[in-house]
Amino acid sequence: MADTEWEAKVKGLLKAELKRRNVSYAQLVEKLAAVGVVDSEPNIRNKLSRGKFTAVFLVQCLEAIGATSLRLAE
Repeated sequence: MADTEWEAKVKGLLKAELKRRNVSYAQLVEKLAAVGVVDSEPNIRNKLSRGKFTAVFLVQCLEAIGATSLRLAE
């Protein structure tokens, strides 16, 4: 799989978790701040649209929204 395909997969995974929990980008900013991660809504929106973000950011987001597991396939 090419890097762009992996990026699309990871982006889709995080967006699916946000959608499952009905969490908007604005709410994600608030939830991230509650766990000590300060970022702006436009920056988060850009990261997710590009699909280029670190594993640390992915785990921070999952932790912030209360995800205890991640579905790798539907």
